[in-house]
Amino acid sequence: MGAKQKAKKTFKEWQAAADALEINGQAFIDGQYQPAKSGKTFYCLSPVDGRLLGKVAACDEADANLAVASARAAFNSGVWSRQAPASRKQVIMRFAYLLNANAEELALLETLDMGKPISDSLRVDIPAAARALRWSGEAVDKIYDELAPVPHDQIGMITREPVGVVAAIVPWNFPLLMACWKLGPALAAGNSVVLKPSEKSPLTAIRIAQLAVEAGIPPGVLNVVPGYGHEIGSALALHMDVDTLVFTGSTRTAKQLMIYAGQSNMKRVWLEAGGKSPNIVFADAPDLKKAAKAAASAIAFNQGEVCTAGSRLLVESSIKDQFVELVIEALKKWKPGHPLDPATRVGAIVDQTQLKQVLEYIEAGKQAGAALRLGGNRIESENGGYYIEPTLFDGVSNAMKIAQEEIFGPVLSVIAFSDMEEAIAIANDSTYGLAAAVWTSDLSRAHKMAKALRTGMVWINQYDGGDMTAPFGGYKQSGNGRDKSLHAFEKYTEVKATWIALD
Repeated sequence: MGAKQKAKKTFKEWQAAADALEINGQAFIDGQYQPAKSGKTFYCLSPVDGRLLGKVAACDEADANLAVASARAAFNSGVWSRQAPASRKQVIMRFAYLLNANAEELALLETLDMGKPISDSLRVDIPAAARALRWSGEAVDKIYDELAPVPHDQIGMITREPVGVVAAIVPWNFPLLMACWKLGPALAAGNSVVLKPSEKSPLTAIRIAQLAVEAGIPPGVLNVVPGYGHEIGSALALHMDVDTLVFTGSTRTAKQLMIYAGQSNMKRVWLEAGGKSPNIVFADAPDLKKAAKAAASAIAFNQGEVCTAGSRLLVESSIKDQFVELVIEALKKWKPGHPLDPATRVGAIVDQTQLKQVLEYIEAGKQAGAALRLGGNRIESENGGYYIEPTLFDGVSNAMKIAQEEIFGPVLSVIAFSDMEEAIAIANDSTYGLAAAVWTSDLSRAHKMAKALRTGMVWINQYDGGDMTAPFGGYKQSGNGRDKSLHAFEKYTEVKATWIALD
């Protein structure tokens, strides 16, 4: 049942599977599916063709209270929080296994709900989500506490304990993967979690709640509360019995969540917000064709709906015209198509609101005087879906709106620079600081650039490097804290100092 075998499904077979798919839109609280307390629902529409996928529970404050109470009761009972780390590890490993065992269903839900190509859902998102769970589960019984250097008649212990109830608010662009980046370390550390998926793509989060129980995670330890608008998210952020709030999404929402934390119980708030990542290409890049292909992928993959998208392409002036032509040729291969077609590389924009926003940014680029060299149009609109051509603007000034604001669509801004100092100045001239890439054959320059760039991640002669062993997060208004790696556990644990007198 490996991904290679599943990927052999044809377009027609995926369409048939989509027609036969049963979709559950209920909340999952205290180990069972249930409607919102109010009985309200909202429509879940597919960006692929506008079809109605189903109705989803519109949870509100009442449901938040139920879910948090269930999570607190489970935590206080110790049914999960006091299990040995090795025991929790085995359950989480089973949870990861069940994600892979149900990969086709989860991939189909992800594609229909969010619009990404089925090949990406099946080969990238679902395996990476399972890997995130598995890695965190494997790690938890290898994290040791400490003893302080104290006099012989004392013992000083430094221990980590689960923080308690975690509310996790996750985005729509990588719905399952971002959820599992939170769930892995949060659950492994012994916490109870209330997961709030985006209203734009809630279906995989709802589905995996049942898989978690099948894996052996006790009722109440993982609750899923979908909702429409900000009501359920605000209720969780303001809740006096939520100990930690973790979030991935827009910077604007991230700022509001920090306010809510201050207005309530000073809960810890960990945020992964926006990005406007510079992809910096020097004239001595070891392989310009490789760099151009990477630049195209960095903006077109996942329809550009990626927080680390390489949306600012900084190119040394002496090679700029030559390099732009290479990027244009590479981008022409990223053609939007039906997401259920295994050959499709670019799928649908998540919804009409996001489509409108991307088109407005394209128009803003034109009005500002940037040169539209490729794309810029909505296509395939006759089938009811939301598709935009990958778009490239040349002659962009870093002061332009399209270079300063996060677009979250396949829109690339090309900016020329003359030397390393100017490249650093342009790259750092942003409210964001999530990621950056540098292409050069000069090892010394690569290290200087990595030190000078005010970003949480720097990739050299590649774009989007790293795996679960490397922390993910940013500087400035890109947020705080880190996902992935052992550093992620810092968000889900409290440090306690215990001093014992031996007299």
